[in-house]
Amino acid sequence: MNEQEKFDKHIAKYPHPQKNFYHRPHLTRRTFFQIAGAGVTASFLSSKLPATTLVTSTPVTTINKAKNVIFILLAGAPSHTDTFDLKMIPGVTPSSFAPATVNGIYMPTGLFPKLSTLAANFSIVRSMRAPALVHSLSQTWTQIGRNPAAVLGNISPNIGSVVAIEKASERTPSQVFPTFLALNSAGGVGPGYMPAAYAPFKVTPSTAGLKNTTAPDGQTRFSQRWSLMHHLDDPLRVNSPDGTPMSDYDEFYSSAEGMMYNSTVTKAFTFTTADSVRYGNTPFGNSCLVAKQVITANQGTRYIQITQGGWDMHQNIYSNNQLPSLGKLLDDGLSALMNDLIASGDIKDTMIVMVGEFGRTTGALSAAAGRDHYPQQFAFFAGAGIKGGTTIGSTDTKGLVTVDPGWARNRDVKPEDIEATIYSAMGINWTSVRHDDPLNRGFYYVPSSDQDLYGPIHELWGMQSPT
Repeated sequence: MNEQEKFDKHIAKYPHPQKNFYHRPHLTRRTFFQIAGAGVTASFLSSKLPATTLVTSTPVTTINKAKNVIFILLAGAPSHTDTFDLKMIPGVTPSSFAPATVNGIYMPTGLFPKLSTLAANFSIVRSMRAPALVHSLSQTWTQIGRNPAAVLGNISPNIGSVVAIEKASERTPSQVFPTFLALNSAGGVGPGYMPAAYAPFKVTPSTAGLKNTTAPDGQTRFSQRWSLMHHLDDPLRVNSPDGTPMSDYDEFYSSAEGMMYNSTVTKAFTFTTADSVRYGNTPFGNSCLVAKQVITANQGTRYIQITQGGWDMHQNIYSNNQLPSLGKLLDDGLSALMNDLIASGDIKDTMIVMVGEFGRTTGALSAAAGRDHYPQQFAFFAGAGIKGGTTIGSTDTKGLVTVDPGWARNRDVKPEDIEATIYSAMGINWTSVRHDDPLNRGFYYVPSSDQDLYGPIHELWGMQSPT
């Protein structure tokens, strides 16, 4: 029995996403010390968290090479066999895709001419497989690293919110940017049950910069009104008798005030038309541009999510306004981002992760000249010490199934593994379990981490385990 069969058998025997609502762990004082005695570490976290918040984890060695993560979600699901797991189908795939092996990676150089020149700087996981083929379900699954239909699914936080809560203690008083920034991601997943302070700060980039960072009556009058507001209602804002919602509301006010009349904010979120053109002059390109500027500013943002939709190509996939158009959009924006991060040196501690929610059917096109939903997909990684010019895993000649997983667990890569990889890269223990969820079940950063069911893809750094 191979590792994939063992994994499938385990899921069938222990369907962890479907545990009964009443199957809750009860962490008594005695149980806690039993766990600690078994070699599990525990710590109490502060910084906007109750002093009694308990986090347990298994001791692991993390990669810890990424200070920042830029997570790009290709919503709608791009065709893997037309992009980063290219399969040239005679009489089907356009010859304009100009396939070529560049720095060890087989690429459609005609579709991604700029990214192809950067192949030495990124790695492709080709053995990834999606657990579901429904857009809303899979998009959420990708962002929270677990089944949204599970018991804790509707209160599970975005991966970025977990990063924000873990990195809160590292922020300095002078850092005014949100830890979690979501660009072009109005529909992105929020903080779940976690405090609102760790929600994504959602922005649609514009040459005009952030809205409402100045007041109509000027800075002096604004400061006077700010002081008066606190004089009148601080008893309702500080240690509020109305509880967390009021405190969260005050946190939003304070965070917003810190970003007003701030030249660093203006510089990071404003850009010229010329720079926008260099990034493709598109919402996606502008998001990549702002992401680069925010990373350069070093004002506390550690996780940036960028969303680009339009990849649901059931019809006429090779029409100019479909794959060729989105291919250029992606090529322009992502290549400019990578080139700028390489030039500034920020690529050394910034990891770029790019995934869709699933892949698309392979081989001949459908009757509508498109490709439908399919589980096989890819994941793209760059930066933070990622070994470039490499591929992890491979599929058969049609891209239907994984024939070589290419990593130590010897099975298909899952969204949960991508999640664990992000945490490990940022020095976060992916086995952590928070005991502050409203259902008192214990929130696992990565599901079933106590059973070692999922884990980081260490091979991206050219190793099977961190050293």
